[in-house]
Amino acid sequence: MFYFIIDILGTIAFAISGVLVAMEKKLDLFGVFIIAFVAAVGGGTLRDMLIGNTPVVWMRESVYILVILATVVLSIIFVKQLKYLRTTLFLFDTIGLGLFTMVGVEKGLSSELSPIMCIALGTITASFGGVIRDILCNEIPVIFRREVYATACILGGVSYFLFRELPFDSVYGYIAAIVVVISTRLLAVKFKIALPGIYGRKS
Repeated sequence: MFYFIIDILGTIAFAISGVLVAMEKKLDLFGVFIIAFVAAVGGGTLRDMLIGNTPVVWMRESVYILVILATVVLSIIFVKQLKYLRTTLFLFDTIGLGLFTMVGVEKGLSSELSPIMCIALGTITASFGGVIRDILCNEIPVIFRREVYATACILGGVSYFLFRELPFDSVYGYIAAIVVVISTRLLAVKFKIALPGIYGRKS
């Protein structure tokens, strides 16, 4: 139940981020739903296909579609309360990043994959919904910019496996790893920490 709740919270967070991007691009109602949908389940869909967990989870459990639909409706109704779209988008995108990283790691553990593969699955789960969202909205995906994004997922995944070695319940390590992902992203933006860019020489 704990992992299911985390999955639902991540779905809500990324759906809201999708709504905000779509509304910023002035898409119609159908467009807003589609962007919210792919942001929320895009990474999880790719993850499930990679580990052979088909039909993918949102096709087997309609609760995900209902949650996304409800999130879209409520986000549109209360959009005036989301005054600063850029700040709000960043916040929900970051929360979703932390939650979905650990959902992916847990799926990898359930499939008895190695820690490295689990971390890779966590990064894919957290990042690729946003990649699809940004591509559809004609934006360069955040993961391909200099911002600390996928790196935060990797650090969170690594920290989880380190926490597992401590004499605590695994749930605490799970929560701590989520905090690591979110904190890493927040601190990187606050202090303008970025990965080095690679630029070709101008002729």
